[in-house]
Amino acid sequence: MSVSPIDMLKAEIDELIPDLVATRRDLHEHPELAFEEVRTSSIVAQRLQALGLEVQTGIAKTGVVGLLRGEAAPANARTIAIRADIDALPIHELNEVDYRSQTDGKMHACGHDGHTAIALAVADILTKRRAELTGNVKFIFQPAEERIGGAKPMVDEGTMQGVDAVIGLHLISNMPIGKVGVRSGTVFASADTLNFTVKGKGGHAAMPESAIDPIVISAHIITALQTLISRETSPFSPAVITIGTLKAGTASNIIPEYAIMEGTMRSYSKEHRDYLLKRISELSQGIASAMGGSCEVTPNQGCPPCTNNPEITKIVRQAAIGAVGSENVDESEAILIAGSDDMAHFLDAVPGCYFIVGSGNIQKGSDFPHHHPRFNLDEDALPVGVEVLTRSVFEFFNS
Repeated sequence: MSVSPIDMLKAEIDELIPDLVATRRDLHEHPELAFEEVRTSSIVAQRLQALGLEVQTGIAKTGVVGLLRGEAAPANARTIAIRADIDALPIHELNEVDYRSQTDGKMHACGHDGHTAIALAVADILTKRRAELTGNVKFIFQPAEERIGGAKPMVDEGTMQGVDAVIGLHLISNMPIGKVGVRSGTVFASADTLNFTVKGKGGHAAMPESAIDPIVISAHIITALQTLISRETSPFSPAVITIGTLKAGTASNIIPEYAIMEGTMRSYSKEHRDYLLKRISELSQGIASAMGGSCEVTPNQGCPPCTNNPEITKIVRQAAIGAVGSENVDESEAILIAGSDDMAHFLDAVPGCYFIVGSGNIQKGSDFPHHHPRFNLDEDALPVGVEVLTRSVFEFFNS
């Protein structure tokens, strides 16, 4: 009885596991922050060139793209992109492991080292199967995800030209090892930074009637902003508004001239995002004006929500079922992430799917949250990611 090439995939991945783990650990030891990923991008480019891919470097400063052309691809063949992010975080690692960060104050605390190693392994496998590929595969290694700054310039510089679909994954520590989350629609929230300048009239704390207190105005604004969530937002359209900083005043007996607030707003649809940004400004200005002051709101738009295309999601779901079994594929709302990811810009450019792979294992101490100084991966998640991505490519070309 003949064995199909896809049935041989697990054995091929097993052979790559030592290199897969070694690559991830090497990247973990040498973390680089946003737009500083010189060593990482050099390793990626060298690996892709050694595999015979058409490689472009210096995209969005430190991004790398490799194109694998399928030998069985017709002239009008489709192209699918696989995206991985490569940057680390400004966090001092507290893990006591042999491969801990060698750079003080920098750490791969979000799994991007794993994402990069997984994508390189997929490139290795698909290159060996080049003769079977009826389409092309573009590998995108994106800088500066943590700053929400690397994806958009890559798109603007033409990375998605000629691409028909895009897929990617995020390793998640709060999902158990062996589980995969795949869901159509929005999966990661949008993220926007809000800057408020509340102006009043300075004066003596003992004579508030002769002043306009911007701190009191700020307090009313902070409270009122939450009514946008509780009274102007449907329970079925979740959103979060958080004020993270409030800076005002120089002494306890002085009413200051102004107060500065900073916060974030997150939502799960573009329409809701636009509505809330508009209402945040209107509400803040209205309250400040009613209390005799003024408020200038400056939203700094980060990234839109990550929204998965139904058809591409169906393809990835089938691939995930083939990799881990239907009982281990979660499609529920439990996999929604309130955090943001600028994978959204790639998903806005072409239809795609961003899915999550469980990497949490309390026995191995890999259950710490992302961006924690003790964050770590259960490396058994790496081959799962490789298999789902590789199967997705073949599912896409066969669809």
